[in-house]
Amino acid sequence: MNYYPTIGLEIHAELKTKSKMFCSCKNDSDEKTPNINICPVCMGHPGTLPIVNLEAVRKVIKTGIVLNCQVNKRNYFERKNYFYPDLPKGYQVTQYAVPLVKNGYLITPIKNKKIRIEQIHLEEDTARLIHNKKFSLIDFNRAGIPLMELVTEPDIHSAEDAHEFVKELQLILRYLDISDANMEKGEMRCEVNISLSKDINKMGTKVEIKNLNSLKVVEKGIGYEIKRQTQVLENNGKIVQETRGWDDQKEITISQRKKEEAHDYRYFPEPDIPVLNLDEEFLIKIKNEISELPQNKRKRFQKEYGIDEKSINILISNKELGEYFEKVNSELRVWVKEKKDKLKITDEEFKKLTKLSSNYIITDLQSLLKGSLFQEDKFSITPENFAEFVSMIYTSEISSKIAKILLKEMFKKGGDPSQIMKDKNLKLIDDEQEIENIVKEVLKENPKPKEDYKKGNENVLQFLIGQVMSKTNGKAEPEKVAEIFKKILF
Repeated sequence: MNYYPTIGLEIHAELKTKSKMFCSCKNDSDEKTPNINICPVCMGHPGTLPIVNLEAVRKVIKTGIVLNCQVNKRNYFERKNYFYPDLPKGYQVTQYAVPLVKNGYLITPIKNKKIRIEQIHLEEDTARLIHNKKFSLIDFNRAGIPLMELVTEPDIHSAEDAHEFVKELQLILRYLDISDANMEKGEMRCEVNISLSKDINKMGTKVEIKNLNSLKVVEKGIGYEIKRQTQVLENNGKIVQETRGWDDQKEITISQRKKEEAHDYRYFPEPDIPVLNLDEEFLIKIKNEISELPQNKRKRFQKEYGIDEKSINILISNKELGEYFEKVNSELRVWVKEKKDKLKITDEEFKKLTKLSSNYIITDLQSLLKGSLFQEDKFSITPENFAEFVSMIYTSEISSKIAKILLKEMFKKGGDPSQIMKDKNLKLIDDEQEIENIVKEVLKENPKPKEDYKKGNENVLQFLIGQVMSKTNGKAEPEKVAEIFKKILF
């Protein structure tokens, strides 16, 4: 088995712009009607002239700055010549010799590995092919959409590290609003170059795996290819430089064609697009637009809220959910300020509140969403109402059982939690005599647990408390019930 894998990634991401790369056609990856967002320019009709989408240029530069890249202030587009049904011009307008940005790196958040980035360049996307058993169809809506391609150096040596790099890049693109980067929808595609060698300082013959369309598939594809190449080499076979595809059903890679070399594409400068000259003022303005990034947010969440690493990663991985969590805690700060003299809430005590809010957002709220991605504009519970809900749990105004019932009601229609409690009669029983009567009733119905407890088996107390909670529909406060049980039993 003693083979050392060397992996490089080529990642394509469709950019979030209103129009296509070189024309005014709408850029809409959700369009279902085929061949509607097209024009003579993106269809490659003779005599048409392209105009560069400045917003696409800005987005690639912004990505480059965040990924510690150098910006090529003078760069240009080229023609990549090849013939394929999804390429209406017979060539693709791209960048090869002088990309927009180059020589950067990304440090992965978990394993803290520095992975160098060779370059990030800008190009136009191809059309979409829809294959049938008897024929193939072409939808040209995607043809000409701005496409960013990021190429890493061969610094990756495991499927897990590749997975982590792609996931972090996907997050960064979403945080910067560069791309939605939804791999299942084709907004982000990953290609893997992988080789095996017994010598850690040398690379073997490179094999490319095309169009891996999910984080899981990236990991599976690399894992399979390492096993496949290892078996070939162990049997004294020879690895062929080729392009392979991923078969989702069989979970294997399949040979598609021999790998082309750069000279096969006959690159030359695009004669219809002038050279791009970027001044310093333009670059500074882009740099000043960069918002808080995932790696910075992780550190801030840990310091500011004191929640565990797993919870932080869940909140960071869904940008809108993390923003909602912060809005809830902003409302909790207002509540603490109002109640500070009465409740004497210290900074450490406030972190218990934030921990409580993160627990209910990550577990109960995510459970109610049933796997759907959180979107605040489609969510019925305002941050103010969620903060009030959390404060009610913190002050023991409601039990954990009532909290679950209350949250479900809030999730259905929204609304003020205090009003919902009143309408649904969910208020806790605070009359000690009433609770004591129920405790006595439970003890009468369960004589054996009573005797077991008196003999020293303290575990039965939880059973007895559970019986009271059942009889009160969760409206009794468990700590108070426990106190009454202990008072009666001794």
